[in-house]
Amino acid sequence: MFSSIIFIHELGHFLMAKYFKWNIDKIYLYPYGGYTKFNDDLNRPIYQEIFIMLAGPIMQIMYYLIIINFLRDSSIILFKSYHYTILFFNLLPIYPLDGGKLLNALINYYVPFKKSFHLVIIISFSIILLGISYFYINKINLSLSFLLVIITVICKLTSEACKEKYYYNKFLLERYLNKYSFKKVRIINNLDQMYRDCKHVFFKRGKNYSEKEVLMQKFTNNN
Repeated sequence: MFSSIIFIHELGHFLMAKYFKWNIDKIYLYPYGGYTKFNDDLNRPIYQEIFIMLAGPIMQIMYYLIIINFLRDSSIILFKSYHYTILFFNLLPIYPLDGGKLLNALINYYVPFKKSFHLVIIISFSIILLGISYFYINKINLSLSFLLVIITVICKLTSEACKEKYYYNKFLLERYLNKYSFKKVRIINNLDQMYRDCKHVFFKRGKNYSEKEVLMQKFTNNN
């Protein structure tokens, strides 16, 4: 019952990603959860990422509303418990849970790419710390399976935090190598101010430079 919810949830991410023609690397299904790994550009449209992240919870809710009609009273209680636990835990604003990825995508609309990812990492660790503090202060005993999930999330978040510089350089390199069509234009001063879903004009020393010119200078100098 628990595994079926996980499978349907990840299937939602998979189908929506296929619809937008994202490259899917792997789908991991664990006894305590699942994870869909993408191998795609960081500069994909933000709205696509939001739809893909929402597709998992929405598919899960649809599955719940259908299956619950075919279960008996004792099974309904268990199924309902599994459903809401997975749904609400996964929507916590902790990266790389769906809630954390949604938060990151939404922040990307208003904050430069580099700052947004750093901000989400800080928020994620803060929420985990608050949660652990709450359990400790109220002396709530956690099951072994739940502890395993928390440890896994912390390890994954730590791993993602260590890749912060890698993601930033990947974001810039994609913009240098590929052609993207963005309608919104922003005037900025340096690369750290670059946004997703925007093209940029750099204003330096009284002159305007295109995004390609600045990125070319960066990667040429690095070589």
